[in-house]
Amino acid sequence: MKLDVVILAAGCGTRMHSNTPKVLHQLAGKPLLAHVIETAHSLDPNQVHVVYGHQGERVKHTLSSMEVNWIEQKEQLGTGHAVLQALPFIDKDSQVLVLYGDVPLITKPLLLKLLDSTSLEGVGIISVMVTDPTGLGRIIRDNSGNLSAIVEHKDATDAELLIHEINSGILTASAKSLHDWLPKLKNNNSQSEFYLTDLITLAASEKHSVIAVLSETEEEVKGVNNRVQLMQLERFHQRKLAHALLTQGVCVYDPDRFDCRGNLQAGRDTEIDINVLIEGEVVLGSNCYIGPNVILRNTTIADNVTIRANSILEDSQVDEGAVIGPFARLRPETKVAKNGKIGNFVEIKKAHIGENSKVNHLSYVGDATVGTNVNIGAGTITCNYDGVNKHQTIIEDGAFIGSGTQLVAPVKVAMQATIGAGSVITTDAPAEQLTLTRAKQRTISAWQRPTKQSEK
Repeated sequence: MKLDVVILAAGCGTRMHSNTPKVLHQLAGKPLLAHVIETAHSLDPNQVHVVYGHQGERVKHTLSSMEVNWIEQKEQLGTGHAVLQALPFIDKDSQVLVLYGDVPLITKPLLLKLLDSTSLEGVGIISVMVTDPTGLGRIIRDNSGNLSAIVEHKDATDAELLIHEINSGILTASAKSLHDWLPKLKNNNSQSEFYLTDLITLAASEKHSVIAVLSETEEEVKGVNNRVQLMQLERFHQRKLAHALLTQGVCVYDPDRFDCRGNLQAGRDTEIDINVLIEGEVVLGSNCYIGPNVILRNTTIADNVTIRANSILEDSQVDEGAVIGPFARLRPETKVAKNGKIGNFVEIKKAHIGENSKVNHLSYVGDATVGTNVNIGAGTITCNYDGVNKHQTIIEDGAFIGSGTQLVAPVKVAMQATIGAGSVITTDAPAEQLTLTRAKQRTISAWQRPTKQSEK
């Protein structure tokens, strides 16, 4: 049977107290709704439908790259009404799975279990046992333990409020059944809304199978209604990612101070210190050390690399045995070759630093190609920008650049050349020779330091 997934994302999320639609608030660097859409696509459905409402155009624009069928719910009349808007786009021979745009951590295995457990003409939901069920729909079972109804918190009796098994809202049924049942829903409840959960009572009254698959964790099916809940899910998700790394042989110093906002691959015996932030696609080799407060964004790091504290690497490549930092910044299109060293307060941009070469202190190297075994002294600057265009600096193998040097591009320093400290190099420096530019030092003996004049 074909599968269609309907994601409900029309709510305004007033309890977020934000101008941003709730489903666009981020978890692990990605909108809540994007998490749900990706999980839906992992089930290989016929189509993913998103029912939108509040600030819908903004939601559609933000997630325009995602393959979904957008359906507007012009009036927010409840979850049953929302699913009804999607039915015209779904074949009657399809199975329908209803998800929620504010339940970001639902997993593929749990959804597959739900789909496999639900009969062709029945209804399946996901339930969970919670410590505090306040505000949530209660699972009502008959004397035989069979699911017979779901009662919303506002409509529950005192006895029903004591129940701790709650409905996640996630539901599956055939499109044929939904075409039959949804028009029968009534809105005679405290919210005057058409509840999708009332399908349980309808199905049970018609003697159709109704099952509840129990989630092992509350967080997997927990919705986000306010910022506190969002941060709780963020930490749960990050701890889960950290624990997965730990089981693979990666040392995460403190799972509560680890943040991955993308995808991370890491080799065994790599150590990740506290407050490391991963963004985008990051690959770490084996036996690496990533120091505290490091940011890695779309970066590939080979084996045996050390990234010291407070360094930022973006769209860069670091080869085996290199040492970066502390307080170093590698900007996009930077490559540091094997055993290269980029020291404290050094910025590299769109440059290739060759094997065994060093840029140790307080320097800027941009739009440059640096050969092997080059030493670049403290305070060196490649002057690559003339106010309009960028120009290249080439430093060939074995060159030594003295401290406080300015290399005014376009310029080349040839093999084994030495540049004297404090020089401004504007033309190519020849190989194996000393090149320097200095004004003659003078001492003016009659000079007197100015003194502050008293105010009248």
